[in-house]
Amino acid sequence: MNPVFVIGHRNPDTDSICSAICYAHLKRRLTGGEYIACRAGHVNAETKFVLERFGVEPPRYIKSFEPRLSDVQYREVPGISEELSLRRAWDYMNENDIQTLAVVDEDRHLKGLLTLGDIARFYIEDQDANALAEAKTSYRNLVNVLDGTLEVGDIDQRFEQGSVVVAAANPDVLEDYIGKNDMVILGNRYESQLCAIEMSAGCMVIGLGSKVSRTIRKLASENGVSIIATPYDTYTCVKVIGQAVPVRHVMRKRGLITFEPEETVEDVKRTVSKKRIRYYPLMDEQGRYVGMFSQRNLLDLERPSVILVDHNERDQAAEGIRSTNIVEIIDHHRIDSVETSGPIYFRNQPLGCTATIITQMYHEHNVEIEPKIAGLLCSAILSDTLMFRSPTCTPLDRMAAEELAKIAGLDIKQYATEMFRSSSRLLDRSMDELFHMDFKYFQVQNQKIAISQVTSVSENELSGIRDKMLEYMESCLASSGLSMLFAMLTNIIEEKTELLYVGKGAQQLVRAAFKTDCGEHSVVLPGVVSRKKQMVAPLVGAMEHDEEIE
Repeated sequence: MNPVFVIGHRNPDTDSICSAICYAHLKRRLTGGEYIACRAGHVNAETKFVLERFGVEPPRYIKSFEPRLSDVQYREVPGISEELSLRRAWDYMNENDIQTLAVVDEDRHLKGLLTLGDIARFYIEDQDANALAEAKTSYRNLVNVLDGTLEVGDIDQRFEQGSVVVAAANPDVLEDYIGKNDMVILGNRYESQLCAIEMSAGCMVIGLGSKVSRTIRKLASENGVSIIATPYDTYTCVKVIGQAVPVRHVMRKRGLITFEPEETVEDVKRTVSKKRIRYYPLMDEQGRYVGMFSQRNLLDLERPSVILVDHNERDQAAEGIRSTNIVEIIDHHRIDSVETSGPIYFRNQPLGCTATIITQMYHEHNVEIEPKIAGLLCSAILSDTLMFRSPTCTPLDRMAAEELAKIAGLDIKQYATEMFRSSSRLLDRSMDELFHMDFKYFQVQNQKIAISQVTSVSENELSGIRDKMLEYMESCLASSGLSMLFAMLTNIIEEKTELLYVGKGAQQLVRAAFKTDCGEHSVVLPGVVSRKKQMVAPLVGAMEHDEEIE
């Protein structure tokens, strides 16, 4: 079974993090499968306090589900040396059932690519009598392709001058055909061998397994003529000798297309769809070759399976959510825009917290809730319901929290106070951090807005960040691509919110939503503490029913 990722919304709050951890734990207990708790953003101060209190590591951070080449199954075919013969390269292709090889140096840096088509093109179009010399072919390659032995000469030297000549004529005629430094293919005729030496040939290839006489070896050595003895007949020698050419002479060196692991699959598909190439080299971050992938590998990529908790809106989900296979949703918010490829288990209940739903599911499946899990679930409920002060809180939320507190050994009032204070010290943080700490997007008709919420038990702290927060919102509105920005500065103890807003039509929208007089950029709303029930619902309702708000 492939892993299933359990993840909350972007800019995760305590419920989003704790519900992901606890639901992944429940699924593992029920199925024995690999369910991995994840997060789509950084852990805020309150959640960090909760996790440290119960000794739980933060879930894995997933920036995006957009598949990358690192997710693709590629062929770990080692690169080849540029000095390798075409014969060995051909054998290597057959052994690995691949038609493209990467040519690399000792540090795995790409020097070129060799395809089956390149080898065929060389044999049909490019090979001539001078090819071995033009390629500066090593005697090591020549001996290997001829399955022979070097009787005279240096195996590490190269054949760099001359043509390939077949000594099929009488010795008196050969003098007109053999040039200086030529490679002469001949048989066991002593006179022909002697003629090749006298004409200053560079190398003799003596076939049919003929024994080379001591005299010929001595004369060849004295005159700088190499001798290769091979069991092949003349025809076979002629047929295979071109296979000794090193791959650097044939490989493609220009216009190479390479990719790195972090490139998205969609970007790669767009590039390769325009090319008539079967295999592409994959390079690591240091530009070193690691393997080959094909367009088929891109098509065979499996979508990761995902369970969404505490959200069901695409704009709030982790980036790349369209590239996943959503298999479950557990949420307590309004149903919105996440699309699935087929029927799924979707549990949506009008409760104050997703953790309350998950607590019910532990009971429904008769799974004992251990103290650590109880502590996380209880923390999520206390956070989302603002210790039962939020209008979203239901009797079921309170009952669940009280039960979980007993299991975890918590005094609810004392613990909740500590938890809320852990996220205070607002004046020590940047406006960017505070604004995005608990931040959600909402799409209404053709307009997209965002609502941030900053909670505290201290009115002085909230007043201290007010002007800076408003200034920050105005500065980032244009670059955000949003119609309006809102920030709720919520006092948990006094149960009120000062709502800050910027954007064309924002003041008019707030006035219509809350039926109250309001300032140019702010209004105090007594009794308003819940974004979901007391903020989103009125704003969305006003936007949907008042077409003049733009």
